[in-house]
Amino acid sequence: MGKLFMLSYGEIALKGSNKRYFENILIKTVKNKIPNCKIEKLSGKLLLDINNGQSDQEISAGLHRIFGISRIARVYETETDIEAIKEKTIEILSNVKFNSFKVVTKRPNKSFQYNSPWINRILGEHILKHYSDKKVDVHNPELIVNVEVRGNTYIYTRYEKAAGGLPYGTSGKAVSMLSGGIDSPVASWLMMKRGVEIIPVHFYSFPFTSERSKQKVLDLTKVLSSYSYNGIKLYIVFFTDIQKAIYDNCPDNYIITIMRRMMFRIALQIAKRENALGLVTGENLGQVASQTMQNMAVTNTLADIPVYRPLIGMDKQDIIDYSEKIGTYDISIRPYDDCCTVFVPKHPIIKPNYERTLEIEKKFDVQRLIEESLSKTEIVYI
Repeated sequence: MGKLFMLSYGEIALKGSNKRYFENILIKTVKNKIPNCKIEKLSGKLLLDINNGQSDQEISAGLHRIFGISRIARVYETETDIEAIKEKTIEILSNVKFNSFKVVTKRPNKSFQYNSPWINRILGEHILKHYSDKKVDVHNPELIVNVEVRGNTYIYTRYEKAAGGLPYGTSGKAVSMLSGGIDSPVASWLMMKRGVEIIPVHFYSFPFTSERSKQKVLDLTKVLSSYSYNGIKLYIVFFTDIQKAIYDNCPDNYIITIMRRMMFRIALQIAKRENALGLVTGENLGQVASQTMQNMAVTNTLADIPVYRPLIGMDKQDIIDYSEKIGTYDISIRPYDDCCTVFVPKHPIIKPNYERTLEIEKKFDVQRLIEESLSKTEIVYI
């Protein structure tokens, strides 16, 4: 037997007739992420028997990158016999520092002769017998001894909150517009957490943006890919000619509005190609000129599928906190321009007129530019 970890489902446990579908995807993901891992399904939980030479910390780090898990506990197994449970508990506590404790028992195995309150009492007395300097504190204990009585009994003294959400890929596919800044990777991650398989699209404007800006997006996608079980397909769209056409034909204050609409058109084409059911953006209401309600409304007129904006009501600091948590912040702040930071006018319009926008777009061949851009698109599997 290797190291045992118990994973709690959280939200999956609330599912009905399709619960098995979510469980199977979760199990598939765990097997992909954690090598040499045997998995046993318990009621509302998974028991992992891991024998791959990794430390507890390495195993835990891998499990934290799996959506659908709400809690992770390193557990210790013994037979379901009260004397064996008492002995195992003392063995576990010999490596733990504490002054106060309480025992919390769950007994899915109703055939066991002692109920949960009795087990709590028996183990509490046994611990005090071995540690006379300790005390029971049922309200604010330093240590909680968790006991789960099943076919065998599992004991643990700590657990970690995991990523939560739904298993990756269980909610369908969406195209995610990935700029390389702080916001869009967080938006992508939040949709992944809800079970969405993302297909990132990056708009690349070489030579106005450098190879280093492209590498930045590849590195961000690599971080996001570490939360998937089957890798991520990244589209890198050649956007230079479109930006030149916009710059040459558009009034200065409408450049950003027209550029966003062209990005949407291309992303929608890719979504259709990939059978994706939505677009994901990192837009945050009022953060910059292109993210006013009026600008988003003008852009949204193009969409025939839902546009998901998971950051729309967040404060910037909340977004930064997320980016630090998921590991994208240090990459996002690398000082390389992306297509959204070149050709930026001094005074972009914040309340564009829809009819005026359509008039401006008639000045250049929108469809030809899109087709040429897509023909030069690079696809990278990460």
